[in-house]
Order: sequence, then C-alpha cells, then structure tokens
Amino acid sequence: MTGRIPTPIRGIAPGPVLEVEGLTAGYGGPPVIDSVSIAAKPGAITAIVGPNGAGKSTLLKAIAGLIRPTAGAVRVKGADVTGLPAEKLVSKGLAYVPQVANVFPELTIRENLDMGGYSRKGGVRERIDQLFKLFPDLAASSHRKAHTLSGGQRTMLALARGLMVDPAVLILDEPSAGLAPKFQGLIWERIEEIRSTGVAVLVIEQNTRETLRHAQWAYVLVLGQNRLEGPGQKLLDDEEVVNLYVGRLS
Repeated sequence: MTGRIPTPIRGIAPGPVLEVEGLTAGYGGPPVIDSVSIAAKPGAITAIVGPNGAGKSTLLKAIAGLIRPTAGAVRVKGADVTGLPAEKLVSKGLAYVPQVANVFPELTIRENLDMGGYSRKGGVRERIDQLFKLFPDLAASSHRKAHTLSGGQRTMLALARGLMVDPAVLILDEPSAGLAPKFQGLIWERIEEIRSTGVAVLVIEQNTRETLRHAQWAYVLVLGQNRLEGPGQKLLDDEEVVNLYVGRLS
C-alpha cells in the first residue's frame, strides 16, 4: 500500500508473500516450536490456532524477529529475512502488532502515528490522512493521548501504527483480547478492510470461533508442531477437528 489505500481486491493472490519453512525456536531450553511451516497470501487472513501451550505466540515472535530461530527459514516477498531483528523487518515489508505495549500511552493519537512512520522517506502526513479514513474514530480524537482511549480505540491505534509503514505482511497477536463484544466486532471489521487492500494478515486470537470464521486459511498447532491446515470455515465446521485439536470454542 503506497501513496493511497488501494482498491479492494477480489479473491486471493496466487503466491504467498510470507513463507515460513521448518521454523524451530524457543527460549534457551527445549524448542517451543519445532519445524513449523506456514504461508500467508496477499489479501487473505491467515490464522494460527491451537490449544494453550501450542506455541502460537512463540511462532509469531520468531517470525517477527523478537526471538531468533534455531532452524528453518522466513521469507518475505521472496527475500530471506530469517533472524533479522524486528526493526529491520519493517523495511522488508513486515509489521508486528503485539497484544500489549503496542502504543505510546503519553503521546497523542497523531504523535503515535508519526512515530509509526519513522522509517518512511516521506508522505507521513498523507499516510496519516489515509488511515484516518480507515479509522474515523481516531480522526475524531487525534489530539487525545493514548492512555485516555478505551481498549478498543487503543487497539485500532495499534493497527493504524502498524499500517504506517505500508506493510506487505501485518502480524497481529490477539488484537481483540480483553475487549467488549462491540469492540471485538469493530476490530474484525477493520482487519477485513485491511486484508481487502491486499495486505497479508497473520493473526492469532483467543476467540477461535471468530478467528476461523474470518480466516481464508488456518493452521492448527499442537505441541509446537503443524497438525492440520485448511480453509478456516472448513476447520470450524469439522467437529472432530475442533474437539481434538482446537478445544471448546468460545
């Protein structure tokens, strides 16, 4: 997304923009994820689901450069970015929005977006104006400090900050966690709008049912390894899959 918010695309582009092959990572002891492989396509929501302790957050952190993989490869737009730190991955087209500490609480909405566009070579103001059209609630409160916002507004600000760098891949770690149902619905609406512009969205969420409902493709992790994959709705409709690998849906 450069210069403007593109026209929504139809369907899913043929090739993945994010490729993860045989990724193994952990925190110094036994690996938390072991030989995990996933892919994410432009214009699609790709979900990672599985029971607690499956390694979902660890996988995202290893892709996003927050922990260093011990084996495997990560490619963005065909370029090998394995092991690059998070700040360098931004210029490669990958943005990561963590569940917590995802905004600067003492800065205003506009200042947060300015900070999110630090790596841009120009067009920061124009990009903020574009994102205010996508997030009108933020535009109406652009001079409020982030710590005064509701949980849903803070999450929307975090999403907008991630989009300031025009990412090819947007990684979201439980974007609707802890929010009231009304705001959960609004967040998913925004995520759908983001993916419709051609961004590849990779997401994990605590609400498995809602996540699979929105996902064009989903991977089921169990004990740090790939177990199943398929269209989100197909996995959601398979009671045996849900009972064995995903757990009770909320």
